Amino acid sequence: MAVIALAGCSGAPGVTTSTLALLLSWPLVPGRRLIHAECDPDGGAVLHGLLQGTLGDRYGLRNLSVAARKGDFSEAFWRQLIDLSSEDGRKDSPRDRLLLPGITEPAQEASLGSVWKALSQMFRGIAAEHGHDVLIDLGRRGAYGPSGVLAEQADAVVVVVRNTLRCLQAAQGQVSTLEERVGDVGVIVIDEGPYPAGEVQRVLQVPVVATLPYAPKDARVLSDGDEQPRHFTKSKLMKAARASSSLLVQRVALRRARLDPRGAFAAGG
Repeated sequence: MAVIALAGCSGAPGVTTSTLALLLSWPLVPGRRLIHAECDPDGGAVLHGLLQGTLGDRYGLRNLSVAARKGDFSEAFWRQLIDLSSEDGRKDSPRDRLLLPGITEPAQEASLGSVWKALSQMFRGIAAEHGHDVLIDLGRRGAYGPSGVLAEQADAVVVVVRNTLRCLQAAQGQVSTLEERVGDVGVIVIDEGPYPAGEVQRVLQVPVVATLPYAPKDARVLSDGDEQPRHFTKSKLMKAARASSSLLVQRVALRRARLDPRGAFAAGG
């Protein structure tokens, strides 16, 4: 259905945690899947964060470079996915919330030159042919350089920022560069600071798509694997992530309608 790339910027951590919150709260109908792809060239965080190193490094992006050389990329992709459905608190969860772990260290990025384009094509095929959604975690650098093709080919690109003076100043140049490269960039605000959405939009010159609360205790459940408190799925963070997912889907639909009005009309949009 949709491929959405999430990027970060200097001084504003929170991309992976935000993407995980979206993954675990995204509304899914039966038969539809959501994939969180860790494509941060600085290395992934979920295997040793949320999953506490329990799966080692047997899965992930680095294995796809070998598969690409052997002509086995498409089949290998599905073998690298980890089921995170049970992390949403439901014991009977279907296998519909999946993770592609990232590389385990930045040095492995050098082997991924041919993988980025293949991944961008794979993601678009998953969305168009299978009707699944893909969330691409680009980290702070992934929207630029060779991996930037993932942002260029996404249906929507959003930058995760915090509404503090330091973070907004750091984000200005990167958001501007990304807007020039891919166009139609949006922002997800982590509400840590004093500046309202209107001021964030004025400073960054791009729209605020959604806002997530600054909730360190809940965030550590996702970023570090801290024990999940009771009713975690009903926490402010997860409720906001659920609302944000709907706003992101709406943004994709509106963008498609602008680019292809006939297609949107035919699809009932």
